[in-house]
Amino acid sequence: MAKRYLKSFLVSLVFLLILSTMGAGVGAVGVNDSKSTLGLANLVGNFNFSSTKSTGVIVELEEPSIVEAKHKGIKQTKANLSKKRNQVKADVNKAVNSSKVSREYDYVFSGFAVELPANEIPALLAVPGVKAVYPDVTYTVTSVGNGELLSKDEYSPNMLASAPFIGANEAWEAGYTGEGVTVAVIDTGADYTHPDLAHAFGDYKGYDFVDNDSDPQETPRTSNPDDETAHGTHVSGTVAANGQIKGVAPEAKLFAYRVLGPGGSGTTENVIAGIEQAVKDGADVMNLSLGNSINDPDYATSIALDWAMAEGVVAVTSNGNSGPANWTVGSPGTSRDAISVGATQLPYNVFDSTITTTGGVSYPSAKVMGFPSDEAIKALDGQEYEYVHVGFGSPAEFKDIDVKGKVALISRGNGIAFVDKALAAQAAGAVAAIIYNNVAGEIVMVPGTAIPTIRTTQEDGNKLISELEKGNNKVTLNIEYNSTVGETMADFSSRGPVNNTWMIKPDVSAPGVNITSTVPTHDPADPHGYASYQGTSMASPHVAGTAALLLQAHPDWDVKDIKAALMNTAEDVINPTTGKVYPHNTQGAGSIRVLDALATETLAAPGSHSFGTFLKNKGKQVEKQQFTIKNLSKENKTYSFKVNMGENSDAIKVSTSSNLKVNAGKLQQVNLNVQVDAGKLAQGYYEGSITISDGKSTLNVPTILFIQEPDYPRAEYVGVNQLGDGQFEIEGLFPGGAESVELFVYLSNAEGAPLAYLGDIATYENVAAGYSTFAWDGKIAVGANGVPNSYKLPAGNYYNVYTYATYKGQSNTAGANFLLE
Repeated sequence: MAKRYLKSFLVSLVFLLILSTMGAGVGAVGVNDSKSTLGLANLVGNFNFSSTKSTGVIVELEEPSIVEAKHKGIKQTKANLSKKRNQVKADVNKAVNSSKVSREYDYVFSGFAVELPANEIPALLAVPGVKAVYPDVTYTVTSVGNGELLSKDEYSPNMLASAPFIGANEAWEAGYTGEGVTVAVIDTGADYTHPDLAHAFGDYKGYDFVDNDSDPQETPRTSNPDDETAHGTHVSGTVAANGQIKGVAPEAKLFAYRVLGPGGSGTTENVIAGIEQAVKDGADVMNLSLGNSINDPDYATSIALDWAMAEGVVAVTSNGNSGPANWTVGSPGTSRDAISVGATQLPYNVFDSTITTTGGVSYPSAKVMGFPSDEAIKALDGQEYEYVHVGFGSPAEFKDIDVKGKVALISRGNGIAFVDKALAAQAAGAVAAIIYNNVAGEIVMVPGTAIPTIRTTQEDGNKLISELEKGNNKVTLNIEYNSTVGETMADFSSRGPVNNTWMIKPDVSAPGVNITSTVPTHDPADPHGYASYQGTSMASPHVAGTAALLLQAHPDWDVKDIKAALMNTAEDVINPTTGKVYPHNTQGAGSIRVLDALATETLAAPGSHSFGTFLKNKGKQVEKQQFTIKNLSKENKTYSFKVNMGENSDAIKVSTSSNLKVNAGKLQQVNLNVQVDAGKLAQGYYEGSITISDGKSTLNVPTILFIQEPDYPRAEYVGVNQLGDGQFEIEGLFPGGAESVELFVYLSNAEGAPLAYLGDIATYENVAAGYSTFAWDGKIAVGANGVPNSYKLPAGNYYNVYTYATYKGQSNTAGANFLLE
């Protein structure tokens, strides 16, 4: 896509606003060379060096942690590590004017969390013994929307369909309930007094890293309704509830670590502390239904999780809710070793809809968006209701509008999730909602909305408003059953692969839409609280609970065995639109199946393969990889292997052992030779599978590779640091580097919506891979739309600064919004 076209296209597609732009090439913008600085520690992330405000960072030491040293065969003691850490802390105190260490890490991560003025962070990079500095970034729960509380007349145990769907109830019947296994829930805390969870907590309940005490209870109700949390309790119930709700592993024990505080938000500092404490406390499994947007396998939390797995703790994490685009997985889902989980929707019925307003006016784009139950959507069939326009559907907008018994007409946008728009309509008494798009195109399906919801295009939405203005305020809804759809991937579920490692993520998937589980009531007289949530947050504890069942059944299995069993026996998820299996980077190895994982007699590890990048322009390139086959049975087995790269099998040839004999209870290594004929393939992403057979049963191992440079976003992140005296630093993340980076600026509002294109800042060439920082004097080098060249941006306004990065034939844009002070 041409740069000029992208600048106008970006406004309508990314920020959902239409504005008038004029062509603006680079003109006389200067071209600069960007050079990497050598001899300093790695600086990862966004920092405002112009501020003297106290800022938290995570400092990683060159000295290895206890666990890292153990697994690398290096002698390490707690005392030695403490001595090395204290020396670095002392040197930090000399290098900066003021600093305060808030946490120290030594077990699965070597370093400390420290607060210091933001403008002194660069001084840390030259301190001897410092390996890397990371921002103490915000982590949030990975659920979508606020969830729906269930009243007593709505609730029944049968609503928890997800555990039986993956086969947990059959595992219980076979005697596997998670007994003797401890699962750590690293989250917002947990209501350990909930009647369905009290059995799972002993005298030691975990730890609260937010308030620094031994009571990891959820954030209670306060004067601010957004403070209250329930997420960790919901996750805990999916793992181990045993009452009116039954979790996947109902007799497992739980530890709760509160690392996310009011509103379900926390920072790296506490997340790493929670991971460390869970490993020290002897947890067998840990679940992290949290994340950020950084697609980096070497981010601090991902490093901690990898070493937790090395120490024998099965680490399970949500993949994120930024789908459906590829490359949207965020840390800690990017971890090399932890089990990252995508979200599926359970099988559901599809209904068609038509709507007409007074006088028979029709709206051909009307389709069902979502509904809470078949009964609820079918009850609308043939009914006529008054409808009213409620703007963007915020709770504040509903306060002044009577929608009781009516249909709420709502616009997409304003940062409000579809599920929350429907929830607000339900709370105001609406019987249904119609949500119309605010840009061209259709809105996606959103299963499980609190009330029946219809979606329309922007054109039909405007027509509905026009009819209202004419006084035609009645709408008739007609609903008809269409078909039944099997298990599907949730659109919101983040996709892989992971930058730099090119690994398939998620590893597996599990139910994550409309999941009913436990929540606090904070009312001792009525402690039974339940709610329906959705997100990869809800999918992850299904896998953590399943891991507990597997550990009970196979106490001799290590973390790699658990991960392999889950992946090898997962079931393909079919896209109902195409009738084909979802791509590997959407579903991983597939949707987990508990009984199959319990009963498997063969383990292939790792459970997926990325053969990486093949960069030859012509000729053949050969790469080698390997995996292990473990025969768990009591009989010797002979395995055959078949690699299928689909229609590309002639150009991609994978050779391996034809017949491999593995004795009972033993394992053997399998070598893979991958030969790619570059001349027969276009640049891009290719996937296939390795089918392993013992003559009686088969298992499939997903595999991917890239021809030429992968199509990851060339610009992934932008930050603007105000240094004072009219000087700025623009920081960008360019995962593979860039042949050129163009910087340009828009006038915007506080929400980041671009209002007018102002011009270009500069162009840089040969930008190194990773984070790069560009000096800026606050001036526009080449103005546009009447803005003169060398124009100094006035303070008091919001601006969007964008990077347009090009590398190996692909260009992408990333932007940052800031208030010029």
